[in-house]
Amino acid sequence: MTTSTPDRVDVAGLRQRLTGTAPASVIDVRTPAEYETAHIDGAINVPLAVIESHAPQVAGRLDGQVVLMCQSGTRAEQARRRLAAAGADGLHVLDGNVEQYAATGGDVVRGRARWSLERQVRLVAGTLVLAGITAGLRVPKARWLAAGIGAGLTVSALTDTCTMGRILSALPYNSGPRDRTADEIIDRLPATTA
Repeated sequence: MTTSTPDRVDVAGLRQRLTGTAPASVIDVRTPAEYETAHIDGAINVPLAVIESHAPQVAGRLDGQVVLMCQSGTRAEQARRRLAAAGADGLHVLDGNVEQYAATGGDVVRGRARWSLERQVRLVAGTLVLAGITAGLRVPKARWLAAGIGAGLTVSALTDTCTMGRILSALPYNSGPRDRTADEIIDRLPATTA
C-alpha cells in the first residue's frame, strides 16, 4: 500500500512493488559506507553526489518504476528532483529506511556497522556549537562559531541541502570498500528496454 502522495511509497508498498510482475528498481542514494552497513537486498548504490554530477546519464539508464531511498528521505527527494529534471519518470521516494523495511520482514543485507551521515552531521554540529559556547566563556568572539553553525543549519533546512553532509560524505570513513568511479556506478544500473 502506498502513501497518499503519488511520488512516495511506504515500506509495505515497496515490498509489494518488489514482488510484482514488473518489480521496481531500488536506488539507494546514501554513501557507499552507509550502503555497506545495511541495504535492501537488490538495491543499487548510486550516491547522491553521482546523481548530482551525472543526472542525465543516470536518468537515461532508469526504466520502469524506480524507488529512491536514503536514511530520512531528504537525499532521496533531492535525487528524485534532479533525475526528474533530467527526464526520468516513474520515480518514487521511500517513506522509511532500511531498518523500517527490515522490521516489516523485508530482506536486508548487513555489513560493517557505521554511523549514518545524518547522525554524523548531528555529532559534528553539536560538538562545534558546544565548543563555541564553551570557548566563548574565555574568548567572547568564539561564540560566533556557535552562531555560524546555527546559521548554517538554518540555511540547510530552508534550502533542503546540507553542506556539512557533503563534506562529511567525502571523508574516508564514508567510502565503501573501494571507491568506484561514476562510470562504474552508472554501468551497474540496468540498461533501459526502450
